[in-house]
Amino acid sequence: MSITSPFRRGGLRGRPLARTDYAQDIALVNTPGKRRSLAVILVLSFLLPFLVADDLLQVLALGMISAVGAIGLNLVTGYAGQVSLGHAFFIGLGAYTGAVLGGNPDGPVLGYGLPMWIWLPAAGVVAAVAGLVVGPIAVRLRGLYLAIVTLGIVFIGDHVFRNARDITGGSGVGRRGADLELFGIDFAQAGPLLGIEMSREQKQFFLGLVFLIVFAIIGRNIARSGVGRAFGAIRDRDVAAAVIGVALTKYKVMAFAMSSFFAGVTGALYFAVVGVFEPGAFSLLLSIQYLAMILIGGVATISGSIMGAMFIALLPRISTEIAHYVPLISTSAVGGGLLTVFQLEAIIYGALIVFFLVFEPRGLFGIWMRVRNYWKGWPFSY
Repeated sequence: MSITSPFRRGGLRGRPLARTDYAQDIALVNTPGKRRSLAVILVLSFLLPFLVADDLLQVLALGMISAVGAIGLNLVTGYAGQVSLGHAFFIGLGAYTGAVLGGNPDGPVLGYGLPMWIWLPAAGVVAAVAGLVVGPIAVRLRGLYLAIVTLGIVFIGDHVFRNARDITGGSGVGRRGADLELFGIDFAQAGPLLGIEMSREQKQFFLGLVFLIVFAIIGRNIARSGVGRAFGAIRDRDVAAAVIGVALTKYKVMAFAMSSFFAGVTGALYFAVVGVFEPGAFSLLLSIQYLAMILIGGVATISGSIMGAMFIALLPRISTEIAHYVPLISTSAVGGGLLTVFQLEAIIYGALIVFFLVFEPRGLFGIWMRVRNYWKGWPFSY
């Protein structure tokens, strides 16, 4: 008489979705529902460029590129618990590295004309090296003190960017981003992509989408690895983490380097798509915007970073649509109403940060989790 084990591959007998080992629990997409949802989202994403107008596609493309920077900030602030207000500096460093390496050699500012497959990763590497310099400082500081130090980095960067005119073009002048050409495909011009004739905005949308997919997978793999678990231990209680053997210096430096790499690559690609930029683009406001992305989307979640970045990218469009239906709001920057559309955007921006911090700390991702759990338990959702 043989004894049959109650366990089988994939879970308990009669419970095929039960997880029986740690590898199943930390899998990249660990449930059938997630796999189906991800497949639907990807299909819709690849169909979207053929369904919406080009002006909206450009906004969405910039939102997806921004989402990569938000994932990077979430790695250091959300997962590792190291509050950083210096993200704008690393984005600017990546933007100027990409512009210098991929810029026009015959232009008024420094440029070497290197191809995109060189200047894009190089922008991330240069920013990561700067993150390695900041990382050791993070070991000695925490909380508000660390935030103030990273804030100081933004002001130092602003001064350097404004005065290095041979590289940046200086305030009020600026410079062009790098050329967007990869593997013979010019993403700055309309033309064929994979045999299909597309507009410039459609091609840039697909570039941003592929870019986001690659870095979202990288970010998710970091979060579910041993490095990600060490980040979580430091975030929850760094003293306890050190007691159980987590090397604080090593992992805090790694968190800043990884975050800076994501920021550098984001800056290089974002401003290559934008075209022309100047030092004022990398002020404290940009750091606050990225912090808002992870607060509104959801701290310590890759999906939340993407949700928050897309929402912030669409906020100017939402504010403009509201202004069209509210007579007291002017769509002109010079006024003419009780509020301009830019003031409305700032009000919505601040109100959302306060709302999510007070009422929904897990952000848009938390709201999604509540809705999902409600319907999974329906009709016993009380």
